Amino acid sequence: MTDIHLTDMHGDAGLAEKLQSGLGRRHPVAAAATVKASTASAGTDKSGEVTLASLGASLDADFEIGSVSKGITGLLYADACSRREVGPDSTLGELLPLGDCPAAGLSLAAVSRHSSGLPRLPRSAAPLRRTVRFLLHGTNPYGESLEELLAQARTVGLPALRAHSSKSHPSTPHHATPQYSKPRYSNLGFELLGHAVASGAGMSYRDLVRTRLSVPLGLGSVYAPAAVAELGPKAVSGRSRRGRAMEPWTGEALAPAGGIRASITDMARLAQALLDGSAPGLAALDPVANFAGPAARIGAAWMTLEVKGRAITWHNGGTGGFRSWFGLDREAGTAVVILSATAASVDRQGFRLLQELTDGS
Repeated sequence: MTDIHLTDMHGDAGLAEKLQSGLGRRHPVAAAATVKASTASAGTDKSGEVTLASLGASLDADFEIGSVSKGITGLLYADACSRREVGPDSTLGELLPLGDCPAAGLSLAAVSRHSSGLPRLPRSAAPLRRTVRFLLHGTNPYGESLEELLAQARTVGLPALRAHSSKSHPSTPHHATPQYSKPRYSNLGFELLGHAVASGAGMSYRDLVRTRLSVPLGLGSVYAPAAVAELGPKAVSGRSRRGRAMEPWTGEALAPAGGIRASITDMARLAQALLDGSAPGLAALDPVANFAGPAARIGAAWMTLEVKGRAITWHNGGTGGFRSWFGLDREAGTAVVILSATAASVDRQGFRLLQELTDGS
């Protein structure tokens, strides 16, 4: 492994060294943030600690964050519930022009925790054909407009429902509604969820992100490009595990499930806001249902997993040329974010960095 050169590294040298040693040569363009929440001592506020580092790109360069976009959509959904613009029992069909198709009757609560029965992608999207093109040519397998997404959703059937329900709790965005007994991770579901929440707020999804998240928290690099031409001047290019250049994943429909881009600086600010309570929709972080047995539970997109005796709230992301990891130890008040412009997992490094940060706090 080569040493870090000053021209390649930005921010904190110690964190940059940890990032490089943890990720290795496969990730020449990557960034990390560690966050410790602010504390009060002797009646005096003490600012939280934020440490940033990047390799091969500036600290304000923006990366594809992949399915961490679902975490943002979960926050916006929970926030919209608190504003009473939508509710857990609101259905997709009440908010989107889906007609009388099966998807129209699905509750936002079920979609938000992947228990709606929706597939990962609809058959009408020709996922196999898109996957082949992606593998052969590195093309974007998404890119639909909202109208095209809705047309696809109208064709989707659902498996036989083995439903169960419990008492309603209308004050929470997660109360139990009839759902499938086994979760089914669905990109389609979160695309529809984000656009449904935006419809309830009377705006587009991109405007929802900007109005409810980016502007209030000062996250200027957080955006969702609908086309390659809309990429910002500091957008990083992604590569496959083997170093092949990959087409950016853009698309109006994709945005709520995997189309948001952000810098490591702004992801650190979001982590701060989640820890100090200033972010919208904090209820999305609270686990309300099993996802992969009792060990892994889910809120609105966000997963909670016990790791070495600590409850870690997290989400990861992956696109054709990027990987991301965003994790919080809410009890300890610590967080870690890793963004990489290579499509190789960074999950292990994220969990390890968070444990080191918490153990050292």
